[in-house]
Amino acid sequence: MKPFSDIHARAAERKGGHEALAGLLPTFLADDELARLGDDRCLAMMAQTINQAGFNWTVIANKWPEFEEAFFGFDIERLSGLSPEQWEAYTKDRRVVRNWQKIKAVMENLGFILDTAREHGSFSRFLAAWPSSDQVGLLQALKKRGSRLGGHTGQWFLRYVGKDSFVTTRDVTLALRDAGVDIADDPTSQRDLKRIQAAFNAWHDETGLPYTHLSKIAAYSIGTNYENDDIMEEMAKFPGMDDAR
Repeated sequence: MKPFSDIHARAAERKGGHEALAGLLPTFLADDELARLGDDRCLAMMAQTINQAGFNWTVIANKWPEFEEAFFGFDIERLSGLSPEQWEAYTKDRRVVRNWQKIKAVMENLGFILDTAREHGSFSRFLAAWPSSDQVGLLQALKKRGSRLGGHTGQWFLRYVGKDSFVTTRDVTLALRDAGVDIADDPTSQRDLKRIQAAFNAWHDETGLPYTHLSKIAAYSIGTNYENDDIMEEMAKFPGMDDAR
């Protein structure tokens, strides 16, 4: 497999040097910071990524303050007291996407968070304790125990919530394949995901860089070379969600 130093050098050249590249890398939360995150924010990020799946991200981003209002700031205790009829009423609430499957996912993920918090003290502690070197295992847990958190949605949730993580966007996948990782164009199988995890683990051991930055640098190293100003604008609009740039 190609060493990450080659990928890093190519990304820096495309982005105007190492200093310019560093300015384009997103922030993430250290484990102790993530462990202190309120579970209301975890539920909010689940809801946001689920609603963005198959929908226009800009529409959801612009509408998000209305989502927060409709779901009481994703207050865990208040939402846990809603009746089935009150959950169904969201299908007529213009402040949210009136799709029952997406609304039901918020309700079911509330239960997922409550159950996990009872086991670990809080959902955020559960996330923080799971090592980034086994992100594939965490994604499996989200898919199995959560609602509509499989595939790329689970990856975007981890990035949104601040977990140090990779995202298999088009350009990240292209960079992995160019580096010699034998995966499909759309790597969704467990075989491919385990190979991707192994590659990121190797790059992390080689460089000491966090997984979020490895993922981002890989994306910048190949594919369409967007202008840095456009990337910064996109990062401000969709924090953490711009690895394809």
